[in-house]
Amino acid sequence: MAKTIKEVLELAKGVQVVDLRFIDLPGTWQHFTMPVQRLTEDFFNEGIPFDGSSIRGFQEIHESDMLLKADPDTAFIDPTAITPTLVISCNVFDPFTEEPYSRDARYVAQKAEAYLKSTGLAETAYFAPEAEFFVFDGIRYTSTPHESSFSIASEEAWWSSNREGGFGGQIQPKRGYFPTSPTDTLQELRNKFMLAMQAAGVAMDLHHHEVATAGQSEMSMHFTTLTRMADDLLLYKYVIKNVARQNGKTVTFMPKPIFGDNGSGMHVHSSLWKDGKNVFFDEKGYAGLSQTAIYYIGGLLKHAPALLALTSPTTNSYRRLVPGYEAPVNIAYSQRNRSAICRIPANKSSKAKRVEFRAPDATSNPYLAFSAILMAGLDGILNKIDPGQPQDRDLYELPAEEKKLIKQVPSSLSEVLDALEADHEFLLKGGVFTPDLLEEYIKYKRTYEVDAIRLRPTPHEYVMYFDA
Repeated sequence: MAKTIKEVLELAKGVQVVDLRFIDLPGTWQHFTMPVQRLTEDFFNEGIPFDGSSIRGFQEIHESDMLLKADPDTAFIDPTAITPTLVISCNVFDPFTEEPYSRDARYVAQKAEAYLKSTGLAETAYFAPEAEFFVFDGIRYTSTPHESSFSIASEEAWWSSNREGGFGGQIQPKRGYFPTSPTDTLQELRNKFMLAMQAAGVAMDLHHHEVATAGQSEMSMHFTTLTRMADDLLLYKYVIKNVARQNGKTVTFMPKPIFGDNGSGMHVHSSLWKDGKNVFFDEKGYAGLSQTAIYYIGGLLKHAPALLALTSPTTNSYRRLVPGYEAPVNIAYSQRNRSAICRIPANKSSKAKRVEFRAPDATSNPYLAFSAILMAGLDGILNKIDPGQPQDRDLYELPAEEKKLIKQVPSSLSEVLDALEADHEFLLKGGVFTPDLLEEYIKYKRTYEVDAIRLRPTPHEYVMYFDA
């Protein structure tokens, strides 16, 4: 049940400070902290001002004043903090008009949920991401005009097998799925991750080691509504990073930190519900899907290149989205084929029937990513977009002439930003996304990410070209 202001004030009696959090446009949690005495009923109504000019994707310096208003329903006690701390997520407002801020990604998610209801197609969108990550023992990296390198320390990685005092049992590339300890060195650490999440009020399903070496792992959260799941995913990343650091480890959610092994994705499961029933279920349909769900998939496939600008939004994302590493490189759908961008997980339960969009990764802003997935799916339903026939064959082994007929995901961030620029009308419906937000997002990504990589030589280019 939703928390009331009164309940949050009661919860705050056991803490000393309040941490107020909001998200910048690229998707990083921001915060500042105040003494608990400032948390009153008036505080929730009046909000607190802050300078938005230093926040990525927000205001210019001549219009920097902004306002945060805390959402009481998001309050939880921080399970990783030394000082007893109450955390509350906030929405961003204009301090003069008190209108919601168009570039506040959390507001976008709330508008997406409202738009869904306005269509009459469903009342609730449930989401469940599977965010993978690597746990390293240490990391070193540098990038300057005269030096560029990185070095990963991992006791369970195959390259550590010859270290002095080692015990053996290191994980070879692509051999990390489900081994028990001591090969899986992170069982107890992942237990701590999971229990900390539950202490913060998030329902968890399970955790396990993933396919890649060097501590690749995953925890699953129980599905919930779109905005709340985006809130929970930010908490997931926060808890894992902090608990890892407290235990002498470091975590990255970057999709492809290691060449030659599987990368980290974030498969996003979604379903639509109306009158207490899952509108994606039809026992007579393909894989138990209703025609509504098939059209939803049609929207995801049609808009996939543009979607990826919001769901796979870094240059590193396209190091992962390549053939040969279980990555979803084919713009197709299937009941079992994991190389298809859309998969329908095998189950016979009407409640569990859902669509899995496999391209995203956890470098995305979850409010924008989940909202974009929903908007693409709704566009498919409203316009009855046919996704064609499912692809239940091994798409990697198709004859060349057949393989050409199946579209592939774009190969770079630059390409998907171009696709978003050309195909974004579906995002603007209901005022969910705004041209202002999309323009700023595309500009930021091109300037600070695409160009930043495009203009810099890499160490491997020295290997290939130094003595040319």
